Amino acid sequence: MKGSYPEIQGGGSLILAWQVRNKRVLVIGGGEVAAGRIVNVLNADAKVTVVSPRSGLNDEVVYRIEQRQVEHINRKFEPQDLDGVDMVLAAVDDPEASTQIYKLCQEKRIPANIADVPPECDFYFGSVHRDGPLQIMVSTNGNGPKLANIVRRQIASSLPSNIGAAIQRVGILRRKLRKIAPAPEEGPKRMQWMSKVCEQWSLDDLRDMTEEDMEALLGFYQPGTVPSLEEVRLGEPLGAYDGPFLI
Repeated sequence: MKGSYPEIQGGGSLILAWQVRNKRVLVIGGGEVAAGRIVNVLNADAKVTVVSPRSGLNDEVVYRIEQRQVEHINRKFEPQDLDGVDMVLAAVDDPEASTQIYKLCQEKRIPANIADVPPECDFYFGSVHRDGPLQIMVSTNGNGPKLANIVRRQIASSLPSNIGAAIQRVGILRRKLRKIAPAPEEGPKRMQWMSKVCEQWSLDDLRDMTEEDMEALLGFYQPGTVPSLEEVRLGEPLGAYDGPFLI
């Protein structure tokens, strides 16, 4: 039966926000590509170890080591380096060694990315725009990294300058809401009310929302209404709930 369902377009990647906080990531190599990989995983709060002879380190990787942002093993990769590792990022100018590293990772079921060798990658790095909590990734699935960078810049240039700060404030409001309405059965209502806030308030209003504004706004959660920021600051009743929360 033919229905109005999404069309399947094979050949893509499963785009995920992979949580690697406190995970052990091994970076093999110390050149420019490795430096970029290091920045990516440090921004995700991973614990990073770099394996490379010191003679193969570029200035940025040396800086990361000197600042103790990463650990460094001053030699070429050895198989035992994979012990206890959660992810491997290889960036060495040696195709044979890269293939061997990937095979070892497969044997140990460790997800790996071998730079510039798409068939030997369990995942790809895309071109990323970052604005506070906002992250937007563009991937060409290994077809054209430079083009991904161009597309990412075009997307970034079209975004409002205040969107990162607005998202940050919304995150604080959401956490406050979960504290006053923590019950699992409140989940659908929480989501619906937060959606109303995001849809009805401008990005400027969301960005400018103070802690006091949040506390006042949360008073409208129980009846399910969403006043404007101006109304919140004026203290208009507009359906605000003064009784106890029945959770």
